[in-house]
Order: sequence, then structure tokens, then C-alpha cells
Amino acid sequence: MKPSPDARPAALDKRQARRSFGRAAPAYDDIAVLQQAIGRQMLERLDTMRVDPRVVLDIGCGTGVITEALLQRYPKAQIVGLDFAMPMLERARRRGRWLRRPRCLCADLDYLPLEDQCVDLVFANAALQWSTQPVETFADIGRVLRPGGLVIFSSFGPDTLRELRAAWAEVDGRSHVHDFIDMHDYGDMMMRAGLADPVMDVERMTLTYGDAMQLMREIKLIGGANAQRERQRGMLGRQRLAAVCEAYEQFRDTDGRLPCSYEVVHGHAWGSAQRRVAGETRVPLDTLQRKL
Repeated sequence: MKPSPDARPAALDKRQARRSFGRAAPAYDDIAVLQQAIGRQMLERLDTMRVDPRVVLDIGCGTGVITEALLQRYPKAQIVGLDFAMPMLERARRRGRWLRRPRCLCADLDYLPLEDQCVDLVFANAALQWSTQPVETFADIGRVLRPGGLVIFSSFGPDTLRELRAAWAEVDGRSHVHDFIDMHDYGDMMMRAGLADPVMDVERMTLTYGDAMQLMREIKLIGGANAQRERQRGMLGRQRLAAVCEAYEQFRDTDGRLPCSYEVVHGHAWGSAQRRVAGETRVPLDTLQRKL
């Protein structure tokens, strides 16, 4: 099955995204309440799945809050935290205890530097929306996953930040909000990757704010600011920001709060025996050192 033409997101400036998340690392745990809540939901979903992993790969581990929970859940497994922002990994590497810490790997989720069929559980919480080639990334996940292994992920769907997108649309015709992929396209990608029995579902979550500037500051503070290559560079200016805030007022609810919608996509699938030979250099997990 072939994903729809709009399944591939707009080109991202990965350097900008990496810098944004690096700057966000010191305050990330205090602000990323939604991401942590989604991660805990994913952990609860694992309760219903039979998986006893030897190796767990936490893609987009950030500061390692959920990575630490994986350490506790699977005390006999090797837990590998992968992130492309080194300041995030500097915090993740301190999770756990002295003799039981995650191994950390600074890498891009679009190019997993791991050998074939070396992971039993791939866990990706609110990370895949930062992929510039999600079709290929799911194929790569299928490559590193052992037969019978599990991939479980969460991401955001097209209705995410819809109010902010609509407010900006009234101010100018430029892109100011990240592109998000539809749930059905994610399911198609897993099937194309040869993953077995894919299951998808979606839930709607809403956060509320006192004003639109608070929302935009929070998005920036967690590193989620617009990183599309076609974004406007430089300062936006007070006048345009004021116009966006004014346009956002149309969504103020009866409690006097401004809603911010999130379409949370959940998915999981199982590894098959099919293998894909790639030309890239792959690093065996047992060669990873316990320090960065």
C-alpha cells in the first residue's frame, strides 16, 4: 500500500531542530508535560503486550524521563536512548543508578546506525514527527527489529495545533506550524516496511492557555518551534505577533481560556523475518560504550 502524496512532511532544517532541542534541554522536564503523559500512556499499553526484550531502543529519548521508566520495567534488558540533541542525552545518561544506566547514542532517527535485527523493542514517543523521510525510517525500524519484536510509537496528527495554524493563516500565507502525518498514512508505512499486524488509533487532547503568547513561548521552550526549511527567518515583529494573538481570540472558550488541540496518534506492529540489506555502516550495540 502506498502512502498518500501528502504523507511526506515538508522539508525540515534538522540543524535548526537540533539546536532548538539542545537549548530546550535544561527546562524540558518542567514544560513537556504532554509528551511525558503520552509516554506514560505508551508504557501502560505495553502491559497488554507480550514482550520480554533483551534490547530496547528508545528513539527520541530526550532527557530520559521515559527511558528511566523503561529501565525499571525491563531490569534485565539493555536500554539504549537515541536522540540527535547532545544536551538532551547529557541528562538522559544520568538516569537510573550507578550500575544500571541507559546506553546513549547521539544519532538521527532517519539514519539508525545499528546492525540488522538487533533490537527487541523499539519505543518512540512523540519523535517520528521529526522524521524527514518517514517511509524509509519505518523500513529502517523494521530492519533493526528482530523477528517477533515490537515497535510502539506515538506521534501527532494533522489536527495538532489547528487553532494556531488557523490564526497564522489570517495573518499571512506562510508556514508557521509543523506539518503532521495522518494516522492512516502511518499504518500504510508500517505495512510497506514489512511490519506485521499494525494497529493504529488516535485520541484528542486539549491544553488551555491564558493567552496565545504563552502557548507560543511554551512551544519554543520545549524545542518544538517551526523548523521547516521554508519558514520565515529572523524576528517576526511585535505587530505580526499581536495580530496572531488577536486572531487566536476567536477560539477563547466559555471559561475564558484558549484551547490548543493535539491529535495524538498511537501505533504498534511486530517485526517479521524479512531482512533488508543496506549499504550503510551499522554499529553493533555491544560496541556502544556506557558513556557518550
